[in-house]
Amino acid sequence: MLLEEEIQRYARQIVLPEFGEEGQEKLKQTKVLVVGMGGLGSVAGVYLVAAGFGTVGIMDKDTVATHNLQRQVLYREDEVGKSKVLLAESSLKRLNSNVKIETYECFLTKENAHEIISKYDIILDATDNYSARYLINDVCEELNKPFIYGTIGDTKGQMCVFNYKKPASTYRTLYPDEEALVKQGNINKGVLGVLPSVIASLQVNEAVKIATGIGEVMKDTLFTIDLLTLDTMKFHLPVK
Repeated sequence: MLLEEEIQRYARQIVLPEFGEEGQEKLKQTKVLVVGMGGLGSVAGVYLVAAGFGTVGIMDKDTVATHNLQRQVLYREDEVGKSKVLLAESSLKRLNSNVKIETYECFLTKENAHEIISKYDIILDATDNYSARYLINDVCEELNKPFIYGTIGDTKGQMCVFNYKKPASTYRTLYPDEEALVKQGNINKGVLGVLPSVIASLQVNEAVKIATGIGEVMKDTLFTIDLLTLDTMKFHLPVK
């Protein structure tokens, strides 16, 4: 049941014919976990909380660095050196006190992944390393949780929804050779500052669609974009 304050707050969503109070109520009942609170996570966290998801979990062990400020828009100059998760928690609570913010000031590991992911309905990947993505993928597949993948680099970004309504593709469908990717390591490329906002917004959009049942979920379809040309492509992935 929506409170009167919530009806007023979300009025511009509720007025949409395909959304309505029913859609808003579905968001309120949905729990989303954001793994990583860097460029993607800081944007995704804001839009998830603003949209009115009932519970938003945020996970990261990093602290804010000066070079983060060009794209991680949730943080400020005087917060350099402080915990991203704790800063995000404070800011997000001030944005929307109706949303429950759950914090995990740690990295996702084989030891904690199953327990934490099992508490949520949708998992949003905002990490920056291959090992974490394979771990998210495998636990989500085991627990039958939808996994919204996003990655950025240079001026290009990718997004896809894995493990949604089986048969479904997974991250291993896209990148089957885990050993090769992990061995390659994570290359710290440059990134255009606005790029995380584009991909993270698309990820949140997919979370909204999954939670409410409106629109067409980007299930088993890899979306790519290059911001220098605005060229976009979709690649349909095999399912199993």
